[in-house]
Amino acid sequence: MAIRAVVFDIGGVLEHTPSTGWVEKWEARLNLKPGELDERLEGVWRDGSVGNISEAEVKKRVGEILGLDPAQVEAFMDDFWEEYVGKLNVELASYFASLRPRYRTAILSNSFVGARRREQERYRFDEMCDLIVYSHEEGMEKPEQRIFELTCKRLGVQPEETIFLDDVEPHVAAAREYGIQAILFQNTTQAISDIEDRLQTYSS
Repeated sequence: MAIRAVVFDIGGVLEHTPSTGWVEKWEARLNLKPGELDERLEGVWRDGSVGNISEAEVKKRVGEILGLDPAQVEAFMDDFWEEYVGKLNVELASYFASLRPRYRTAILSNSFVGARRREQERYRFDEMCDLIVYSHEEGMEKPEQRIFELTCKRLGVQPEETIFLDDVEPHVAAAREYGIQAILFQNTTQAISDIEDRLQTYSS
């Protein structure tokens, strides 16, 4: 069966997102042990990733949990977003955009409330592809099968007609289990080569 759609992840794939050291900076500033910041905010991160709370509620809870005033919360969230959006993988993004209109294209991302606006401002992802599926807008996330099902349904394709690129092995495994032709991203050259191989193999 021919490939009709190609789907990319964002963080670690379309975006380079190396650590900026912001977590360690704030742990030092707040006299927290290594790893304690994420432990305290685990519930906030979880709720924000599936849209259970708004951006305003995120800021309120961060302030309450960490004992920060509004200005400090803004500085904290600025540091969070700076690492989150990273830098555009220009070569891969250009390749991804070039797949239209030969193929239906989509982004499927485990995201955080507020991500669409910030990534749109920086990278205009909606101009690169036909569809964007964010976990925080859907109330579900990878590796849940239903988010792959939702993506294929909105693209109007069958799983086996779809290529999916992600840098997280459990997400790739889950996509394959659903029937999607999933590829593990290791680097840009490898990813493009592997996608092209699949497109040529399933060209008709």
